[in-house]
Amino acid sequence: MESKRRDIMKLSLAGAAVGSSGPLISLAGQPAKTGKTKISVAGYNYDRVRGIMDGKAGIEGADVSFHYEDIYAVNDLAFGPNPKYDVTEMGLIPYVSKYINQDFRAYTLIPVFISRVFRHRNVFVHADSGIETPSDLRGKRVGTPGYGMSANTWIRGFLLDEYGVAADDFEWIETTKSSDAGKLGGSGWSAFDAEGKNSKYYFPKDFPITQGPPGIDESELLLSGGCDALITAITPQSFLDGNPKIKRLFPDVKAAEQAYYKKTSLFPIMHVVAIRKDSIQANPGLPKAVFEMYSQAKKMAYADMETTTSLKVTLPWVTQEFEETRKIMGKNFWPYGIEPNRKELELVMRYTYEQGLVKRLAEFEEMFDPSTLALLEGV
Repeated sequence: MESKRRDIMKLSLAGAAVGSSGPLISLAGQPAKTGKTKISVAGYNYDRVRGIMDGKAGIEGADVSFHYEDIYAVNDLAFGPNPKYDVTEMGLIPYVSKYINQDFRAYTLIPVFISRVFRHRNVFVHADSGIETPSDLRGKRVGTPGYGMSANTWIRGFLLDEYGVAADDFEWIETTKSSDAGKLGGSGWSAFDAEGKNSKYYFPKDFPITQGPPGIDESELLLSGGCDALITAITPQSFLDGNPKIKRLFPDVKAAEQAYYKKTSLFPIMHVVAIRKDSIQANPGLPKAVFEMYSQAKKMAYADMETTTSLKVTLPWVTQEFEETRKIMGKNFWPYGIEPNRKELELVMRYTYEQGLVKRLAEFEEMFDPSTLALLEGV
């Protein structure tokens, strides 16, 4: 019974050499020893990829291996001289920047938006700063461990669109260190080049950004009075430690983020799935098959949150939270595919251009594999 169940879960790889008279060709161009095409996948071990990790969601005719890598590593590997994985998670906005500014073409995207986060939770202020509302940020010093972070791009976007506060309404201070010990140097987030000059992005000459003191992270900068607020994807260590001198700008984060969604229908995209172009050339059906594999794995995560027989997620009220989320955001509240995410993708292109991250305004469709532009999930 279990073997039949797994067979049903497997998805077909259209265009691969399944059933051919000759040996299957691996993605490296050599006959695969197992008789199956080998596909390496990298990214975080989310619940929505667990089906890929344990083999319950796979690709027919393929040997899929999942490798845990954090966002620092996957970006470094993908953008480096020797791309390692066939399929990889990567930061959407770093990809857009590399694609436009440096003609990066080693990978192409598929519309699987594997990481999404509402970002009102990532604006922090010093308790004595007098900042109570977004408009109070004007004229203040705002610290960050990386101007180009995807989270920061979305925060700057909603501050402008929802509150009329522009990125140049306050002074940016970019730290040289992160309180989570992340590898900022290789992340591609910094606005500064190796010599400490803000020449990496496309800012006006008078754009208010400076580099912070050496060896001081964003958490220390805020507590020391070096800045008044923080905008960052990283939860500052001082906040995690419960220091009363730091608080969130939006005290009821859940209410603020749900109100934002109800007004805009936006669910901010952080990371996307990309496939190496030479892997697609070897297996033209790979983009569609990978899309379906991720979609199937996500459905399994939905099922785990929905079940009431036993709690598969270690939260007492996970079922109620799941039901509440569906009431607000719909049955498939984490959608894959272009059309359900068109508004977010168009905003990413606008935000990256108007915030100085890219040198030209591009259409997002050109970054996605053409075979995936019309794909929709059967949910």
